[in-house]
Amino acid sequence: MVTPASVVPESTQQAVGYPSLFLLVLIGALVPVIPTGALVSSAAVVAVHQTAPFSLAMVFVTASLAAFLGDAALYWLGRRGMKSKNGSRWLAALRARAPEDRLEQAQTKLAEHGVAVLVLSRLVPAGRIPVMLACLMAKWPMRRFWRGNLPACLAWAVTYQLIGILGGSLFDEPWEGVVAAIALTLLISVVPSLVRRVRRRSVPGQHP
Repeated sequence: MVTPASVVPESTQQAVGYPSLFLLVLIGALVPVIPTGALVSSAAVVAVHQTAPFSLAMVFVTASLAAFLGDAALYWLGRRGMKSKNGSRWLAALRARAPEDRLEQAQTKLAEHGVAVLVLSRLVPAGRIPVMLACLMAKWPMRRFWRGNLPACLAWAVTYQLIGILGGSLFDEPWEGVVAAIALTLLISVVPSLVRRVRRRSVPGQHP
């Protein structure tokens, strides 16, 4: 079977793929609607099937750097909104994506465990924005946020890259591995919300 990945030369894939991955993950960090985890997993699948050395390392460096810079920029914009009397659309977007119960939980855990919560927030589906907003409300300086967010982005990139490596290793064709990796990342993101919804229904007086 002939696939696009087998037709396009590896040098072209790399010249286009790494900058595209960097740009999409960066935008996804600023505007949290792009499935960046699925992008990293898909890129890792393609890297598994390439013969060029350091392909997987390049995916890791590109994804983690883009995620870190995107988070840093979003936090900086959030700090500007916190200092402004009228707020900002970035801060409003953060608040809109952080339900009150999730924000209160993030604030409590942040007060108890500090940077460790920030590190774990990127590994928990829909956990990044509430924790980031909690850091903003706690008035964390940029340097403190950076110190916690760097290992968070590294751990995030490794986790989703491992998903891609698994998908790429199980299938001979890259497109099959990409489909498997995307399906797995979407499943990981959906399951926690379903579990929370079931728990809410099981508690009297609470509604989804």
